[in-house]
Amino acid sequence: MNLGALDTSILLAYLLGTLVFGVWIGRRPQSSSEYMLGGRNMPWWLLLFSIVATETSTVTFLSMPGISYAGDLTWLQLPMGFCIGRLLIILILMPRYFEGRVFTAYEVLQERFGAKTRRLASLLFLTTRSLADGLRLFLSAIVLQELAGIHLSLAVICLGVATIVYTFLGGLRAVVWTDFVQFVIYMSGACLAYLVLLDKIPGGWSTVESTLSESDKLRFFDFSWDFDRVGTFWAGMVGGAVLSMGTHGVDQMMVQRYLSARSRAQASLALGLSGFLAWAQAAFFMLIGLTLFVWSAGAEVASDRIFAQFIIAEMPSGARGVVLGAVFAAAMSTLSSSLNSSATTMTHDIYLPLWRKQADDSDELRVVRVFTIAFGLVQITVGCLGQYFASSVIDSVLAIAGFTTGLLLGLFLLGLRRLPVSEKSALLGFSIGLSVTTYVAFATDVAWPWYAIIASSSTLLGGMLVNRVNRAA
Repeated sequence: MNLGALDTSILLAYLLGTLVFGVWIGRRPQSSSEYMLGGRNMPWWLLLFSIVATETSTVTFLSMPGISYAGDLTWLQLPMGFCIGRLLIILILMPRYFEGRVFTAYEVLQERFGAKTRRLASLLFLTTRSLADGLRLFLSAIVLQELAGIHLSLAVICLGVATIVYTFLGGLRAVVWTDFVQFVIYMSGACLAYLVLLDKIPGGWSTVESTLSESDKLRFFDFSWDFDRVGTFWAGMVGGAVLSMGTHGVDQMMVQRYLSARSRAQASLALGLSGFLAWAQAAFFMLIGLTLFVWSAGAEVASDRIFAQFIIAEMPSGARGVVLGAVFAAAMSTLSSSLNSSATTMTHDIYLPLWRKQADDSDELRVVRVFTIAFGLVQITVGCLGQYFASSVIDSVLAIAGFTTGLLLGLFLLGLRRLPVSEKSALLGFSIGLSVTTYVAFATDVAWPWYAIIASSSTLLGGMLVNRVNRAA
């Protein structure tokens, strides 16, 4: 479709406003600490919205309604587990991050095991983050290509360059504040779309309620023990809890937000509340999917495209531009966080320890900004190359990105044990966990929510077993 002048103006105004905001945030001189961690002075409520916005991508925005459109509400058991996982992070991992003045999560691993383990964890994070978010940029560009009618590579470049600019200029402070604005934008766009959707259904909400009750679309709990299915109680509460401990407990993209808080208590408050806000957000997107089911009379449509098709066909001019801005906002909130956390990790865990053991603050700031651009270009390159990959390859790479946080969680849990564990044992435990999880992911039908618990437990138990054998020898 070709956008009208009003929709195009709204979309361009959003992009221009984002860039101006980044310039305004970065207008004053910044220290390297302020650039990477916001001066460790970010308020809890701002971090709360930043955490939720960062974990919400364009694919989530447009595809989550398709889950309930094609099924029911059982998927919401998974974010219930996310809430539990975040509370466990507050109790187990958060105290370690505030024991010193660390810049990355992986500095904690060096204190416990050694520099090799820290570099391994950092390189794993950088590799999987660049691949996963580059492909996420590609998937977002596909959606934007369909909605706006522009070339795929141009969509990738526009999203990537705009994100690089304000991340480069403003650092974490710009990222977090822009996350907040983008959260407001994409939720406003979703609410507007829902109001238009509801208005198109004769009888409005009463029709939606009665139709859903009659069609068994409101089922919430599923206590079956099918390990190849995502929407079960056990996959949600157990697998989801451990998965959240990995994605929000040992992933630098999230840990960097905690380290930027004014105190450990404020970081814990932001993380704890983010689980409930994320659940409420997921519930709203699934409500959109259920209402789309009523609107379409259950037509057989590709479920992950039903919301996008509604936006294209039914949203009036102007409103469509607002929702497109929401699509951009959901994409850029994740990508900016990825760039800033990757640049920080590369600077503090790889570059400075290996090549510049002594660097003043201005040199450090210059280096982290250079790496911000570098990782932005890497993600744009991956995004442009994504069109040449088979979809199965993309799914496989995203699956790898999902279980690597479980491997890192296993290393962190190994480091929390009271008995000393050698670095050799930790690295061999990591290798065992990687082997086991790779087999499970590609040779079995086990659903992805279980990857994190398999990865973390096999890494932990493998490291403990190797350490015991080494000590006995």
